[in-house]
Amino acid sequence: MRFHILYEINNQMSTAPLSGIIEAVTSFERPKTAHEAVLQEIRQRMLDGRIRPGEAIRPDAIGAELGVSAVPVREALRILEGEGHVTNRPHRGYVVAELDIADLTEIYRIRDLLETEAVRQAIPKLQADDITELRKIVAEMDEVGDDMVELTAVNRRFHFTLFEAAQMPHLVRLLRMLWDSSDRYRARYLRVPENRQQAHDQHHRIMQAIADGDVDRVIEEKTLHRAHAINALAEASAAVLGDAQSTA
Repeated sequence: MRFHILYEINNQMSTAPLSGIIEAVTSFERPKTAHEAVLQEIRQRMLDGRIRPGEAIRPDAIGAELGVSAVPVREALRILEGEGHVTNRPHRGYVVAELDIADLTEIYRIRDLLETEAVRQAIPKLQADDITELRKIVAEMDEVGDDMVELTAVNRRFHFTLFEAAQMPHLVRLLRMLWDSSDRYRARYLRVPENRQQAHDQHHRIMQAIADGDVDRVIEEKTLHRAHAINALAEASAAVLGDAQSTA
């Protein structure tokens, strides 16, 4: 798989109607830089399990595979290191960090405080179009199935569509950082069919509370949503640790 940034200019544009030129300009989307593209790819591999905790990541090997130099790979890894997803070990280089339930508990506690404020600010500001969009995203989640990368992305879009309605960009930026730091845990949680069903049911309850304009109920449902994820992951981690001790 190669990453290419391709700019193509239609040499007939000079003779095109002004409306066509305006449409072309306004629909322009800035292409990803090399390190952004690499970062997205490594994130996806962590989410779907192709890169696992404890595994070393060699920038030269990843770069060769993706058709870029090692430089953007190192830039991407530095970002992931800042988020706690990888560590840079002497004589070994970058290694995917092991999942740590204590870290996740701390992240979720901070999320609880910030998301509660975001919900309180957002619900009174929601418009009919916002409600319609949130319902569409919930329906989309129901159709995704077991594609972890897609399910994680749609799940995130649902919650951040709500948060962004708060019109508090600094708060939303902090929440994005916290969600980035816990994406791998979320994907692990959603891999279990029972957890996926639980999450779907919770999203529908959250959606109904949003539609009813019931701020306290939205906060309560989101608190239960986070708590179930924490408890399920803690139980899974304890089971893995018990198996490791019994075979030691």
